[in-house]
Amino acid sequence: MKLPIIKHLTGFIEENDEDFVVETIETLEALTEVPSLKDEELDVIGELISNMYGALEVDKMIKSGISKKEALNNFMQRVLGSIDA
Repeated sequence: MKLPIIKHLTGFIEENDEDFVVETIETLEALTEVPSLKDEELDVIGELISNMYGALEVDKMIKSGISKKEALNNFMQRVLGSIDA
């Protein structure tokens, strides 16, 4: 996951609607079913999906009243904590 991408997507959600991101995730997940995709292509799609799910989580925290900066920091701490465990 890349924080700058999650931050950018969070801004996109704020300006537009989270439904755009949800529908994009669904589309990308459907693409992973294409049997001719190479591993590298699946990795890129997986990274995009992860960043979009991350942005949705950050947006949820912001809507609960946490500042954008704090929500991004909390999310990345959770991600790093799960990697270290």
